[in-house]
Amino acid sequence: MIRTLVLAATLLSPLAAAAQELPTAPYLPLELASQAADTALKACAAEGHNVSVAIVARDGSTKVLLKADNAGPHTGTSAQGKAFTSAAMGRDTAGLADFISSKPANEGLRDMDARMVIQAGGLPVKIGNALVGGIGVGGAPSGDIDAGCAVAGLKAIGAATE
Repeated sequence: MIRTLVLAATLLSPLAAAAQELPTAPYLPLELASQAADTALKACAAEGHNVSVAIVARDGSTKVLLKADNAGPHTGTSAQGKAFTSAAMGRDTAGLADFISSKPANEGLRDMDARMVIQAGGLPVKIGNALVGGIGVGGAPSGDIDAGCAVAGLKAIGAATE
């Protein structure tokens, strides 16, 4: 019996070592997510806008949600929805809104998931060529301002801004 266990362990140990060396999927570390959110919030605050900023992981789960003092009650949900949409679709929410409005057949995209918010202010978070999450900003007077603050957050962590 012991001889069988030793033989099995000897044969399987190279497989265990090989499995540990397999590459893991890219992800967005909490430290970078926090830095991007903080920078985006401060960029909007510098322009006098009280916003919320959300960062979601690739799977859509919220990693960071920051809400400025005096931000409206809807801004957190808006930011999370924009971040979720960008992570899910791999594109900016303003471009997605244009894509949907360009052709009636695309309208169904709005109803794919109740968490989606298809308004400007959400951008995918891409490190290198890997989509690792989404950033969303909600609460500025326009989606363009929200998106500009999101870009500041992406630049702060060296993520792609296009």
